[in-house]
Amino acid sequence: MDTHFHFLFALIFLALATPIAFANDPSPLQDTCVAVNDSKYGVFVNGKFCKNPKLATADDFFFAGLDIYGNTSNRLGLAVNPVTVDQLPGLNTLGLSMSRLDFAPYGLNPPHIHPRGTEIITVLEGTLYVGFVTSNPDNRLITKVLNKGDVFVFPIGLIHFKYNKWKTNAVAIAFLNSQSAGVITIANAVFGSKPSISDDVLAKAFQLDKKVVDYLQAQSWGDN
Repeated sequence: MDTHFHFLFALIFLALATPIAFANDPSPLQDTCVAVNDSKYGVFVNGKFCKNPKLATADDFFFAGLDIYGNTSNRLGLAVNPVTVDQLPGLNTLGLSMSRLDFAPYGLNPPHIHPRGTEIITVLEGTLYVGFVTSNPDNRLITKVLNKGDVFVFPIGLIHFKYNKWKTNAVAIAFLNSQSAGVITIANAVFGSKPSISDDVLAKAFQLDKKVVDYLQAQSWGDN
């Protein structure tokens, strides 16, 4: 009887703990919670006010444009067309988002993290070299060359990148398990913060001369 009790208790604990341990965005408790910016609609969920579900329309759950090639004429050779809750209000509380990534030849999606989501991508055109770095103390670099139809996943919170090191364009679709996963581009955050991080701190952290740090901080990181 005692063994049965402990087994039952363990099952109940796992049943209760699993959603907390593995869920990312909170689970919805109603069919829809279309995001709106007007407080008169009342309920505030996940940083957005909810439209009355009875007033929701098909357009609240619709987005067009992922078939359009992005403008990659920038220094990174990258265009990102996001579909988060800001572009598709019907995503609110559903824990999903996506984006289209266009790469010019030698285009780069620089090292970055998504603080609130795991990312999975599939290549639609071309070839990409992708990878992520595991956390301390190992800091293992895990990389793969992806061709059309290949899929790769970047675990939540880990630094990762995507690079088109070939002479042809590349296109990928990314999915994230958050309606607004956020993005922190490492170079922007470290050298382009406002106000700037002390060059004493960065010089010691990166083992660089202060003049090198000052030079890096003087660059334009806003469009990186």
